[in-house]
Amino acid sequence: MTGENKTRVAAIADIHIAETDKGKWVEFFTDVSKNADVLVICGDLTDTGDESEAHILVDELKSCSIPVVGVLGNHDHEKNRHKLIRQIVQNHPNVHILDGEAVVIAGIGFAGVKGFGGGFDNHMLSMFGEGAMKAFVQEAVEEALHLDRALARLDQDHNNIKKIALMHYSPIKETVLGEPEQIFPFLGSSRLAEPLLRRNVEVAFHGHAHIGVLEGSIAGKVKVFNVAKHVLKKSGYARPYFIYEI
Repeated sequence: MTGENKTRVAAIADIHIAETDKGKWVEFFTDVSKNADVLVICGDLTDTGDESEAHILVDELKSCSIPVVGVLGNHDHEKNRHKLIRQIVQNHPNVHILDGEAVVIAGIGFAGVKGFGGGFDNHMLSMFGEGAMKAFVQEAVEEALHLDRALARLDQDHNNIKKIALMHYSPIKETVLGEPEQIFPFLGSSRLAEPLLRRNVEVAFHGHAHIGVLEGSIAGKVKVFNVAKHVLKKSGYARPYFIYEI
């Protein structure tokens, strides 16, 4: 904890642990443990969605002495082994991988989903047309509903708790700017923004958009940070994690 009872939350996304990464993340996890009270990892824990990569991540996390809260990303779903990856990583003590759930750590409520695409603002895809298109949009709707329910549970069980949301896909266009505009519909969805605003979330973290922008907001009320490792490095962070005090 810092002064005035503030909690330091470190955030990163898109760590893409590969089979060749054994021993490469020890220094990172040791360092972040000294400088933060909680670590948030916003998806793409693994590089190819293989359980062997998840086992390597668990070994690397042995050097992390603070609680870890994470969500899965699209890379973790690549081989349809995401449930196994989640189980493996959560076997590490003090690690929580959220999928429409919430957890309270240090008096702060963390709610997490993977999220999904669908586009932003006036260019958001609608539930119209072919079945495949409707299914695509429905996935984003369901992820937003899962996020809303997780945040609602925090409100019901913990009066006036401060809330942090984490997801892999972006809830706003602002933090994906720099990516090719043609792929915006695959980088996030404004449907994720509505529950963040309505449930008075203080800050949301995401990744996925490697060439995006670090900081944005929802209606000037909810802070949003793209903490993809690549974005943090581009923004000048020598050690690629972002610290937010709450």
